Order: sequence, then C-alpha cells, then structure tokens
Amino acid sequence: MTKPQNKPNKTNVTKTVIIAMLAAVATVLQYLEFPIPVIMPSFLQMDLSDLPELIGAFAVGPVGGVLICLIKNVIHLAVSKSGYVGELANFLLGAVLSLAAGLIYRAKKTKKGALLACVAGTALMAAMSVPINYFIVYPVYIKIMGHENVLRFYTDILPGSDTLLKSLVIFNVPFTLIKGVLVSILAMLIYKPLSRMFVKMNNSFAGKIKNEDG
Repeated sequence: MTKPQNKPNKTNVTKTVIIAMLAAVATVLQYLEFPIPVIMPSFLQMDLSDLPELIGAFAVGPVGGVLICLIKNVIHLAVSKSGYVGELANFLLGAVLSLAAGLIYRAKKTKKGALLACVAGTALMAAMSVPINYFIVYPVYIKIMGHENVLRFYTDILPGSDTLLKSLVIFNVPFTLIKGVLVSILAMLIYKPLSRMFVKMNNSFAGKIKNEDG
C-alpha cells in the first residue's frame, strides 16, 4: 500500500518565504553601516539590519527572528573584518532582541504589546551588550591589538573611560540603545502594512495548495 505524500502546509510555506525575504533584506542592511562621529569610537558602526529580525519575530515568532539573524551573520562571515567575533556579537545581540520582543508580542498581539515588546527587547539587548562584549568580543580584540590600543579608541573621546568595563557602559550601552530605538520606531511604523502583505501571501499559498489537492 502506497503511503500518501505529505502536502506542504500553507503556514509553513509562508513562514519559510517570509524568513528568506527578511534574511535577504537584513543581509543588505548589514552592509549599509555608518559611524556616529565625534561621540562614538570609529569602529562602532551603526546599521539597521536588526529591523528585519524584529519584523520577523512579530510575523513568524521569536525563533523565526533568531533564524533571520543567524542567516544574515553567516552570510556576512565572508567579508568579516573582525575575525568573526563581530558577527558573533551581532548574532547574540540580535537574538536577544528577537527572542524577547517575539515572546512578548506572541503573548499580547496588540499595538501596546508590540510597543512593550520593542521597549523590553531594546533594554535587554543594551544590557546584554556589556557581558557579551566584555567576555566574548573584546578579549579577541585585546589579544590582537593590545589592551591599551583598544582603550585608546574610548579615551581619545573621553579620557575618564580608563577601564574596559567603564567604556562599555559609557559608550556601548547607549550605542546599542540608539540602535534598538531606531529599529523599534521603524518596526512600529511599517509592521502593520507588512503584516497585511504577509496575510495576502499566506492566502495565495493556501489557494495554490488547495488547487493542487483538488
């Protein structure tokens, strides 16, 4: 007796397409990085590639957001200038944002829930930037460049930031907060129209699968 073939589930097809689309956008945005001169060290480059991850966390769940972040950083490894630790840090921080925001929004799918998700995700990402950088990223930079040379990026802007931990709190936490706020504002502005597009996409796949079954 021949076993029936498993038909593709419309929701799974839609999720896969959404993740692929958003991962492609995130990959492009990661290349469009820019510095914040004068007030931030030159190696702290701002980009908005966390935006597709946050949209993905809202649209397909927190795991989808993390997967988008992972795909983006795996692709970016080919042009890494940080010995891959920059991509690792980007993935870990993006995963924190996606998981926190996605879990909160999944429990409360309202505009207030989305706002709470963005605020909590951004705050947690900024807080986690200290241990992630202190224990994972900067030990590699210090091994390559030397402790004093790494600190000089900070002390040239603010002489009082004379320890690594102090520098991370003074500079990296606000930097991550700024990034999270920008991404959150954009997500709040564009998620609703995008979600309508995702629903239409899902309905379109449902129609195709129904026709195949018929």
